[in-house]
Amino acid sequence: MDILDIVMVVAGLVLLVGGGEALVRGASTFASRVGISPLVIGLVVVSAATSAPEFAVTLGAVMEGEPGLAIGNVVGSNIANILLILGISATISPLIIKRQLVRFDIPVMLGLSVLLVVVSLDGRISLIDGVLLLVGLVFHAVMSIVMGRREVVEAGTPPDTLPNSGAPVPLWLAGILLLSGIGLLVGGAQLLVTGAVNIATGLGISSLVVGLTVVAVGTSLPELATSIIAIRRGERDMAVGNIVGSNIFNIGMVLGLPAVLFREGIPVPAAAIAIDLPLMLAAAVALVPIAFTGFIVARWEGAFFILLYVAYTLYVVLAATEHAAAEGFTTVMLWFVLPLVAITLIAVTAFEVGIYRGRALTKKDGVPRAKE
Repeated sequence: MDILDIVMVVAGLVLLVGGGEALVRGASTFASRVGISPLVIGLVVVSAATSAPEFAVTLGAVMEGEPGLAIGNVVGSNIANILLILGISATISPLIIKRQLVRFDIPVMLGLSVLLVVVSLDGRISLIDGVLLLVGLVFHAVMSIVMGRREVVEAGTPPDTLPNSGAPVPLWLAGILLLSGIGLLVGGAQLLVTGAVNIATGLGISSLVVGLTVVAVGTSLPELATSIIAIRRGERDMAVGNIVGSNIFNIGMVLGLPAVLFREGIPVPAAAIAIDLPLMLAAAVALVPIAFTGFIVARWEGAFFILLYVAYTLYVVLAATEHAAAEGFTTVMLWFVLPLVAITLIAVTAFEVGIYRGRALTKKDGVPRAKE
């Protein structure tokens, strides 16, 4: 580790903040001008842009014969997006979950996560597997645009009156902001990841662990910067859509496309199949009861997600370094933390379903509902 690595990390963070600001401003303007909701812009355009660092890292890792880094980058990034990025965003401001996300986008994310786990069981993401992942991505993108256009038309909302914070921006300037934002995000992520990887590998950490932790968090920082700036501008739809859409792009494009380009496929490490891929799927499942019940991710739920991510990262680091505390920590996770998480999710779901049914019965009986 030297001073240059630290400078790259700091410079990367600065570029990420500037890129997130430009990207959200440009994307919001496009949403208002072309008649597509901010949610769909977040799901398709912004998520594709913020997944560019993951794609660059994964493509480079496959070319350099580092499949552990490639798989760890995507799996770790998807875990970080839900538990860390969504968690931090929710602690800043409770996130409202739109019905389209609940009925379509989150199920697609969950379905692609299951598909990734299944196709990885033989130890390789093959050419056919990559095609299947890409087809899922294309299906989601097309349906999201169609549903978003239909929602705007049915609502009878003229394109120029869709929510958009700040002073009006010409369409050509919005395009420049969008492209420059993407460039800044990719460049910032690359600088940060390069510096962080140099620091981590200097400490003797394996490529899979580096991908699951340092690189995953580094390439997820565009999502964090974009989501926080979107929340600050009142575009909470874009913030949530960016996170869910990014996970879909990470699986469909970031892993699917390299598997197609390199016809021999992408080898999947045994450790990732045994632990990390199931945990990625568990993180996606953990979002389902929260989204399907109260249609909101509250601050305490965001804090709960952050604690889960901290526990996961500690587990990965302790196991990788073969620390003496690893065995005890694993026991605590298996017999205390995970059952507690399951009980909490079941309790939250039951509570929210009870409230939902009570409101439905009240409405059916003709009694006015209390103002929420």
